[in-house]
Amino acid sequence: MEEKQLIETTDENGNVINFELYDIVEVEGQEYALLIPADSEEEEVVLMRLSQEGDEYIFESIDDDAEFDKVAEYIESMDEEE
Repeated sequence: MEEKQLIETTDENGNVINFELYDIVEVEGQEYALLIPADSEEEEVVLMRLSQEGDEYIFESIDDDAEFDKVAEYIESMDEEE
């Protein structure tokens, strides 16, 4: 059985939120993480930009609507291929 990878982030209000890492996709050389809230019954997927500083991975919100739409369209096209 595959072990779930849990990610802990802090929102803009200082609240700690736990996510399960669902997948990582690369779009135009940039990696993005698909995260599922670990403490929620909903199957909402959260999309975050992934960057690396040394050995640490940084999860960043995507504030640019065009960037978000581009990544969302890529993910939807992946779902259609499966």
